[in-house]
Amino acid sequence: MSYISPAVQPKFEELSDSLKNQILERNVPLNTIYDLIQVLEEIVAEG
Repeated sequence: MSYISPAVQPKFEELSDSLKNQILERNVPLNTIYDLIQVLEEIVAEG
């Protein structure tokens, strides 16, 4: 299950529902904004 830290939660909530779902499906912890950026970069690279 994905974990989203309280510090990252506001930025996560700004994303589209589609992106949020893709991130949650990966079951990765998002402890910092850098973790969020990394996952977003992976999603873009997979295109």
